[in-house]
Amino acid sequence: MATSSSSQANPWRMLDSCKSMEDLKQVHSFLIKSNHLHVHPKLLLSLCSSSRDHTAYAQLLRSPPTPSAYAAALRGLSRRCLDPNLSMALYSEMLETGLPPGRHTFPPLLKALAARRALPQGRMVHSHVVKTGLEHDAYTRNALTGLYLACGELGPGRTLFDRSRLWDLVSWTTVISGYARAGRYEEAVSLFLDMTDGSPNVRPDAVAMATVLSACARLGDLELGRRLHRYCVEEGAPLFDVYVGNALVDMYSKAGDAGSARRVFRSMRGARNVVTWNAMINGLARNNRWTEAVSTFRRMQREGPEPDGATLVGVLGSCANLGSLELGEWVRCYMARAGIGADGAVGNALVDMYAKCGRIDRAMEVFARMGRRDVYAFTAMIAGLAAHGRGERALGVFSEMAAEGVRPNGATLVGVLSACSHSGLVGAGLGHFGDMRRVHGLEPRIEHYGCVVDMLGRAGLVDAALELVERMPVEPDTSVWASLLGHCRVRGDVGACERIAEALVGLEPDGDAACALVSGAYASAGRWGEARRRRRKAKKKKTTPGCSLIEVGGVVQEFRMGDVSHRPDREKIYMMVEEVGHLLRSEEGHKPFSSTDVLE
Repeated sequence: MATSSSSQANPWRMLDSCKSMEDLKQVHSFLIKSNHLHVHPKLLLSLCSSSRDHTAYAQLLRSPPTPSAYAAALRGLSRRCLDPNLSMALYSEMLETGLPPGRHTFPPLLKALAARRALPQGRMVHSHVVKTGLEHDAYTRNALTGLYLACGELGPGRTLFDRSRLWDLVSWTTVISGYARAGRYEEAVSLFLDMTDGSPNVRPDAVAMATVLSACARLGDLELGRRLHRYCVEEGAPLFDVYVGNALVDMYSKAGDAGSARRVFRSMRGARNVVTWNAMINGLARNNRWTEAVSTFRRMQREGPEPDGATLVGVLGSCANLGSLELGEWVRCYMARAGIGADGAVGNALVDMYAKCGRIDRAMEVFARMGRRDVYAFTAMIAGLAAHGRGERALGVFSEMAAEGVRPNGATLVGVLSACSHSGLVGAGLGHFGDMRRVHGLEPRIEHYGCVVDMLGRAGLVDAALELVERMPVEPDTSVWASLLGHCRVRGDVGACERIAEALVGLEPDGDAACALVSGAYASAGRWGEARRRRRKAKKKKTTPGCSLIEVGGVVQEFRMGDVSHRPDREKIYMMVEEVGHLLRSEEGHKPFSSTDVLE
């Protein structure tokens, strides 16, 4: 758009001649260069206020402006969630022109401030609301409540809500969402129940239902979740609204009821979006149903939307636990094609997948290229290196973590201690264990003590491990005792084995692992009668068989202990097992022995 000398003298005429967004941008640039500072804020705000109706810009900027024009610009800024200072600048300009703010002025202004948690400006606007006498206007009051709750100020927000007594759906939803956002999930659910019981004229909409279901998911309260689901059905609430359906799938998954999550998922046929699929896939992965998670992902590829980063987190987690490297590699290729970077949760999952699938070199490559490495990225890398016996390198990564200013958490220290245990770095391990409270402000938990016990036992320091177990401030669990028992058996300490066996039986008298370990311990001690009795008891129980997985040709094969029904290659598999066993015995001189052999 060409700018004539007459239009340059009158910037308003230039605005009137704008026909497109590009014209407005040209005018914007001209006004900045020509120092029309009194026009610049208005023009900037008008450019942000809408993406379609360009004629509204000129109307907004014509002199003299009107309160409705300012309210429209504030609504535009609120929708775009831009810098709240822009909204405050426009509001200040409105006051300077002498125009009085009305009931349509404050809500979009407060919403813009809430979006950026601008509490100081919000308090100033609140005082203006009081001065103008609009504090009892429902529209303005709800916006004020939302501002305080968004900024984490639950007290003032709740006070505004309680003082109203004229609650509509927006009022209830605002306060419920505020409490849920602040992590006060029980109170959010309680408020929802108060709304349904005490306000018969207020019916929850999809937003309210999705909010309370999400809070319920955080609580992991399955019975309450089912009650809310029944309410949806009985009251004719928008059950099949995609937001409510997604919240139900997520709630059931987080509460451990994958079956109900699957049923809701199926009922949403035709209404599923990427969030629906993500909730189902990640829910199955969270419930250790990794094969189902992968099959659901393959179905998503055939009939659903394009996967996003959140989808891939669940898929990569399933690949890691299934040992499915081939699918994990496909996911990485897909990320490259789709432009999904290996940062954040996706990058962390990729590191974890490569490490658990035996490709620690690939895991280190991904980790090194990550642009933003958080505590979860470092923890995944440290744990992966620990599992591969790369203790020194794991400690090096831990040092990098400190250099980058990333604070470790409890899981990080589990990885560090595990790395020291597997690599025989006893001195370094004890040092890091001692630093937990003093340096990192972390209280050691049972898993940390378990790592140290295992580390001492592997180093042959069984007496020190026993002493630690006896003086540790938390009660040792079966995993700690089992680890200690294994080390005592290796050393041949019969008395210690008997004491630990009794402790194991006391903690978990009918546990699979306890029965097997105790049986072996009694056999090691030469108490064959007691060993046989424990063995027979274990056989009578319905135990969970051991399971191993291997990926061949992109298909994950599952083998269970004692199961000879694997098809279609059962005969070939067991012929190979026999051949390997024969080679070990004949050529390598291996003579397997198990104390349980004498118990059959």
